[in-house]
Amino acid sequence: MTVFRTRSGAVRGLRTASNPGVVVLRGIPYAAPPFGAGRFRAPRPAAAWDGIRDCAAFGPVAPQSAQLPGAPCWSPGEEDVLSLNIWTPGGLGDALPVLVWIHGGAYVFGSSAQPDFDGTALAGHGLVVVTLNYRLGFEGFGHVPPVGGGESCPDNRGLLDQIAALEWVRDHIAAFGGAVDNVTVAGQSSGATSVSCLMAMDRARGLFRRAVAHSAVNSCASPESAARTTQEVAAAAGVPATYDGLVSASPGALVDASDAVADAYRRDPASGQRHYDPAVYGPVAGGDTLPLDPLTASAARGASDVDLLVCHTTEEYWLMDAVGSSAKITTEEQLAVFAADFQLPVALLDGYRTLMPGAPVLDVFLAVYGDMLFGEYSSRLAGSHARAGGRAFLSRFARQRSGQGEPIRAWHCADIPFAFGNLDEESVHFLVGGPPAPADHELSGRMMRAWAGFATTGDPGWPPVGGTTGEVRIWDTAAGDSGAAWEAFRPGWRRAGLPLPAP
Repeated sequence: MTVFRTRSGAVRGLRTASNPGVVVLRGIPYAAPPFGAGRFRAPRPAAAWDGIRDCAAFGPVAPQSAQLPGAPCWSPGEEDVLSLNIWTPGGLGDALPVLVWIHGGAYVFGSSAQPDFDGTALAGHGLVVVTLNYRLGFEGFGHVPPVGGGESCPDNRGLLDQIAALEWVRDHIAAFGGAVDNVTVAGQSSGATSVSCLMAMDRARGLFRRAVAHSAVNSCASPESAARTTQEVAAAAGVPATYDGLVSASPGALVDASDAVADAYRRDPASGQRHYDPAVYGPVAGGDTLPLDPLTASAARGASDVDLLVCHTTEEYWLMDAVGSSAKITTEEQLAVFAADFQLPVALLDGYRTLMPGAPVLDVFLAVYGDMLFGEYSSRLAGSHARAGGRAFLSRFARQRSGQGEPIRAWHCADIPFAFGNLDEESVHFLVGGPPAPADHELSGRMMRAWAGFATTGDPGWPPVGGTTGEVRIWDTAAGDSGAAWEAFRPGWRRAGLPLPAP
């Protein structure tokens, strides 16, 4: 059956070429276009339709300047950007576990149409897979001053979009064979931090029972820093930093202005924390939609009714250096300034030098910064969740690949094609070091089974964090201690504390 009937109308999908037992439906609207009267507002319900809606093509992507391999680009004028996609091996009457994927991209780029997020292989493991688009950049995460008369536009509109998608899943996924009471929300990078934010948001309570966070990033903005970013972006766009001024700027103008603000930080070594990787947007913690940042919220009240599966890679930040999005820190003087900007103790850097004998300054910087943003933060999320009474599982992706030139490292994003089973997709070969070897397919199979097991029963295949039986699962193609060795870096962070970069 390729026609499914939802409360909004009937939809028609296509059987996938690689697995005819899986039907894919693309571009289903879960909320109304967030422009016109709905711009900078909370998401509104999508309009119903008559007849059968063909769902063969992905919906438009959110406004952004990125051009990603194999994925569509944003075109000015495209407004119906709040859509989702479904891969299902079932139909009405089945009760299959559901996995809802939130893409990453520093809150300013990316989409559900990226080839590495194709859900066919995972659906073949008995899951209903859902991927979604949400508002990015200023449209989704920029702070908007109150409208005249005191009416306000909510912060974290991108997170509210994600909640709207989860509500759509709650209301409609049974028609596609999904179990309404067995939903797992998953994401990577900013998508993983989105997941951890959803765990801390009252509005998302009850919409999912499990969560997967790969490489959650240590960055939430305070209301004050979000307001300063608005001032900078408005100035770059040439409009007043008011609701009327911002709404008068086109989405494309705010994308260009945001890029200009980020570039200015990137070019200015004296600009403090944002110089090293100028991510100017992030969830705004401290307001109505997100009262506390995820780590604080987990320690304060936890979410013991939600199981959590955490993963990070062991060499996260080498990807940012490879694609030119990070500062080049190559001298001891630059490294000292970096440490001062983040208030890192000298002992922490000395510990890295001891554990990385003979490493160049750049490698020390990439290791420290990557661990601060991703590795240590992810580990603390798992530990905090477990201490608050929840079940948490921790894993590390350590797979490297040798070849011509420098080895392909276990860097940011490299784990996702393995977890989705999309290693043969040409657009991911840069991330994983070329066409996959048999050992890579074997590793991918293990990771997919872990995700499927966790989404189905809450058990990924190894013990949870805490107690005497807790362990960390190392994802690698060969036996060794490359992933386990990462644990040696943690004592320095425990002594130093975890700085919180301010977007």
